[in-house]
Amino acid sequence: MRAIGIVFFAAGLALMAAAAPAQTGPLAVSDAWARATPGKSTTGAAYATIESPTADRLVAASTPVANKAELHTMSMSGMVMKMRPIAGVDIPAGQKVTLAPGGMHIMLVGLKKPLTAGQSFPLALTFAKAGTRTVEVAVEKVGAAGPAPAAVH
Repeated sequence: MRAIGIVFFAAGLALMAAAAPAQTGPLAVSDAWARATPGKSTTGAAYATIESPTADRLVAASTPVANKAELHTMSMSGMVMKMRPIAGVDIPAGQKVTLAPGGMHIMLVGLKKPLTAGQSFPLALTFAKAGTRTVEVAVEKVGAAGPAPAAVH
């Protein structure tokens, strides 16, 4: 009788493993970039693309180059730009989410020094499930529309 119980237990474990969603890899953050800040500006923004094989949520950000990093969204209402903090950014399973100018972004508040083109800085992104990932943010020129293409060797 005990052997039958073990068989049923093993079969149950096999069914649970088969029912679990297939994970093809870890959460990935790519194309992290920011625009250089003009003059003595004390605010900036960082952008990136996030992809995860399982649903997750970006819940916080931090960096040593600013006093605070906040998750924000930007929208236009007629001719008025509206920017507001948000509690998090949902990352649907298997879909890329891009933080970009004109939409969701990471607002860098209280910059300790200007962001200068050609430099980079670390940015820690905290996810509800995946934990914290630190990425290197490349600073592009003032007014850049996106990250510079990767160099081909």
